[in-house]
Amino acid sequence: MRRLFGSVRARATLGATLVVAVALVAAGAAVLLSLRSNLVDQAGTKAEREARDVASQLLTVKSLGELDLDDENPVQVVDGSKTLVAASEGLERISGTDTDEVKAKAQSAGTGATGGTTGTTDTDDSDDGDADDDTASQDVGEIGDVAFTDGSATVGGDTEDYRFAAVPVETRTWGELTVWAGGSLGAEQSAVDTATTGMLTGFPLLIGVVAAATWLVTRRALRPVEGIRREMAAITASEDLARRVPEPDTHDEVARLARTTNETLAALETSVERQRRFVADASHELRSPIASLRTQLEVGAAHPELLDVPGAVEDTVRLQRLAADLLLLARLDAGEGPGDKRLDLAEVARREARGREGVTVAAVDGVEVAGSRSQLERVVGNLLDNAQRHARETVAVTVRRDGASAVVEVADDGDGVAEADRERIFERFVRLDEARSRDDGGAGLGLAIARDVAARHGGTLTVRDAPTGGALFELRLPLA
Repeated sequence: MRRLFGSVRARATLGATLVVAVALVAAGAAVLLSLRSNLVDQAGTKAEREARDVASQLLTVKSLGELDLDDENPVQVVDGSKTLVAASEGLERISGTDTDEVKAKAQSAGTGATGGTTGTTDTDDSDDGDADDDTASQDVGEIGDVAFTDGSATVGGDTEDYRFAAVPVETRTWGELTVWAGGSLGAEQSAVDTATTGMLTGFPLLIGVVAAATWLVTRRALRPVEGIRREMAAITASEDLARRVPEPDTHDEVARLARTTNETLAALETSVERQRRFVADASHELRSPIASLRTQLEVGAAHPELLDVPGAVEDTVRLQRLAADLLLLARLDAGEGPGDKRLDLAEVARREARGREGVTVAAVDGVEVAGSRSQLERVVGNLLDNAQRHARETVAVTVRRDGASAVVEVADDGDGVAEADRERIFERFVRLDEARSRDDGGAGLGLAIARDVAARHGGTLTVRDAPTGGALFELRLPLA
């Protein structure tokens, strides 16, 4: 179970199904409540209509026996003492009204019962009946507001629930009476039961359809993701970073994920290849001074008088510088921050140029930048080393402001750099053929370190032709 619901597809299906189920239950409950309310209101309206009809009759009839009561639904007429004075024929049981009596009280002699009702009437045993009839016909009363209750009744052997309407009526002949009439709730119960049965049958089917549709749709939507996962697993197992995941021919999130994954793989492949090349080049560069130093030491051990101490020291210094450059590159690749110490580039340039033959400095004081002093000194020093290595006679250093930037320019009067090589010389362990023949120990890391440090400080390092015909390296950094 845990494995099943660990799937995005399963969770999406479950979530969609639960949402639809909750919505259907809420909608079904609302429909049932609305249906029941409407049907109950209809039953109440029917009961009220019957009760008001009987109340109207009470204002005109001469005796309760003349009332025309509904024989199919329960009707009661109750006096002020809650005594039943008239009831519909066939009423066998009733609850929910003022009295559960179903038979009216016995009336005095001479009172007839008609229409299935019994009731009390005034005695009429003389010829004065015409005057009494005129008086009764002119009886005027008042019908009050209706009130509703729920109950049940048995009429003609059938027991049902009813909505009762109670209508009070004030008569001059019989005083205050209350007419109770019932409207059957059987239709309401039948309709609600039918709707409930339909919902109990249809809702599970609908929920099943939603679940199946969601399962199929998510399967189709996630199929490319599974392809990406399988390919990534194969790449991990084979360690072949040249492989790429399949990109679906769509414009959705999955397609963007695939493209981003391929871009990441390409960047990773480039990084790994660069790292392998770096390790290979570093091993090659370290091999030469180590082999030279070992040879000199072995000769010195066998023939002390032949030991070339200056050469051994030179190889050791070269090896030390190379190790320092490799360590700095490793720290830069690891994301070492430049720091935020303020320093004056004019001061840095003068310090790095001190003691170097043929180097002149033209600097404006107060050109301050923020960063690592040791790294920026290494940049200026590397640029001066490179310029002296290729210059014929002079190297000119200029420090100035240019808008919001600090600019350091190092120009030599050498042969310059061909335009096709102006980006290539900033790659690690790259030395042009001309430089290799004049190289006095450089490993091709100085300019690569200088550009990396410049980029870490938010600046740039570029090369172009110098006015003197050589190369001009321009270091541009944001002012502090």
